[in-house]
Amino acid sequence: MAKELELKYGCNPNQKPARIFMQEGELPIEVLNGRPGYINFLDALNGWQLVKELKEATGLPAATSFKHVSPAGAAIGLELDDTMKKIYFVDNLPLSPLANAYIRARGADRMSSYGDFIALSDVCDEATARFINREVSDGVIAPGYTDEALEILKNKRKGTYNVIKIDPEYRPAPIERKDVFGITFEQGRNEIKLNGDDLFANIPTQNKNFPESARRDLMIALITLKYTQSNSVCYVKDGQAIGIGAGQQSRIHCTRLAGNKADIWYLRQHPKVLNLPWVEKIRRADRDNTIDVYISDEHDDVLADGVWQQFFTEKPEVLTREEKRAWLDTLKGVALGSDAFFPFGDNIERAHKSGVEYIAQAGGSVRDDHVIATCDKYGIAMAFTGIRLFHH
Repeated sequence: MAKELELKYGCNPNQKPARIFMQEGELPIEVLNGRPGYINFLDALNGWQLVKELKEATGLPAATSFKHVSPAGAAIGLELDDTMKKIYFVDNLPLSPLANAYIRARGADRMSSYGDFIALSDVCDEATARFINREVSDGVIAPGYTDEALEILKNKRKGTYNVIKIDPEYRPAPIERKDVFGITFEQGRNEIKLNGDDLFANIPTQNKNFPESARRDLMIALITLKYTQSNSVCYVKDGQAIGIGAGQQSRIHCTRLAGNKADIWYLRQHPKVLNLPWVEKIRRADRDNTIDVYISDEHDDVLADGVWQQFFTEKPEVLTREEKRAWLDTLKGVALGSDAFFPFGDNIERAHKSGVEYIAQAGGSVRDDHVIATCDKYGIAMAFTGIRLFHH
């Protein structure tokens, strides 16, 4: 541990000097390998808070995949079924609960997770390290590493992979500060807990049924949003985020962005996608990008003559718009969290198209009546938490 750590530069190469330091005491982190940068540490420290809270709320190992100070994915360590193993390309890997958590977090939005910074709630084991070693990533933060895991990670990226160990007992001061344009901002830390039944004390919709799995998924959504740049919306299913919309000025744009990501996640499970005839030894990044294009309206970009041969052994059939809609109509049981109130029912209309049946949001819009009525139209259960979770 040290009181300060000099960095190569800040957010950009021209921003020098740069460092992280403690006003009092020593840093609660130790760099075990590599040389993390300014943005790496922002991702690492935000990600650590997220997974720490997920573990406290659910009792299960948790992981998140961070990019540019927002999570691309977050999940707890539930076992993967055969379909999940196939879409995450882990059919033949030995998997621990912690590995399951990161595989789910990484798999939520594989395009956005490319080059991510990872946060793990538990000591990183060999199974998790072996999966991390396969992916393009900048680094990882965890409360510890087994000897086998540390050896694997130290050899990643020609020995430059960033590995950070954090003291799990560290508690920050209750007041936080940051400087903007030479002016210091000060506020109390957002220590609100998002794991109690009081989140579901105010249910204004006709459907008031929140099964335990939905309550768990809504807690995951809200905790994820607590560390996502606002405005933000998060779709969750079966213990993992499947679509996160971050940093949008309009709430409906958040809902659409996150919903589109949730749709892509589910369309990856369509039989036509699962059975795409890949050429041998295609890179994972190329495969991910090709899948995203194949299931989009720009599918001809990878199916045109002279192009498809780069990716496939034979030309796949188009996944038609009608087929996609029919498949998405089978998506059910999705939970949706919002970091502030929904101002209009259009958000609910969009959420419904991605299988949302449970919602937790702050409430307090002048059009709450319209939002409630739209939920009732589709039989959606919605809780007003009374909690805003803006994060900047």
